[in-house]
Amino acid sequence: MSLAIEVRELTKRYETVTALDRISFEVKPGEIMGFLGPNGAGKTTTLRVLTGLLSPTSGSVRIDGLDVEAQSLEIRRRIGYLPENVSLYPELRVQEYLAYRARIKGVPRAQRRSRLDEALQRCALGDVRRRLIGRLSKGYRQRVGLADCLIGHPSILILDEPTVGLDPHQIRQTRELIRSLGQTTTILLSTHILPEVEMICQRVAIIDRGVIVAVDTPENLRKRLTGSQVVHVELRGAEGVIEQALAQLKSIQGLQTDARVPLEEVFIRLTTKEE
Repeated sequence: MSLAIEVRELTKRYETVTALDRISFEVKPGEIMGFLGPNGAGKTTTLRVLTGLLSPTSGSVRIDGLDVEAQSLEIRRRIGYLPENVSLYPELRVQEYLAYRARIKGVPRAQRRSRLDEALQRCALGDVRRRLIGRLSKGYRQRVGLADCLIGHPSILILDEPTVGLDPHQIRQTRELIRSLGQTTTILLSTHILPEVEMICQRVAIIDRGVIVAVDTPENLRKRLTGSQVVHVELRGAEGVIEQALAQLKSIQGLQTDARVPLEEVFIRLTTKEE
């Protein structure tokens, strides 16, 4: 079975800036993969290359085994892409817009109504299906964008910061929807929010300044990235008694006393585990 997404040595350069520097990662079929990094790290550039909106300077990208540059039209039929800023037609009603998008995506005429109803139901848009898009809230417009992604029954979803600008209730709803979609669809989710990755994704690739710095499960990355902290304390008492008492604490990894102070005012350096 081929990988859903395969990125190898991908580089994107502009005149004076290297936005992506030989990045490599892969997404397995049926996986929800997080793409984590701060703003400006190269996340959106990567997703635009994956969807065929940008051409790479070098390297290769394959979606469902197809080369992005050579077979971009076929790849666009197989993916659903939600950009960070969704472009919609505010003068259309929700169901009009989705019906229009279904025709563009080549959904067979006999299936358009059922696909439309399914997308409205999955994205909780039934109550606003006849509303003008221009009168919808940011959260509802984001749902319309997701419904647009789903109406073509893509095998892969590529979502760029899908919860940005939403209120806490809308964020919870969107995350629940993504989790449910992940049961039947491969998802690559871009975000700068670590808890979002931990709640939704099975694996995560971390990108910083155009370079992939780690790829692993959220749990393993947290273990690797969690450091230790040093606590300085002054305690009065016999050195041996104090060290013995502190050694019983499970969160302490190491003890170091300062020989420069008198024993009756022992200075101890503690290295503790971060919980």
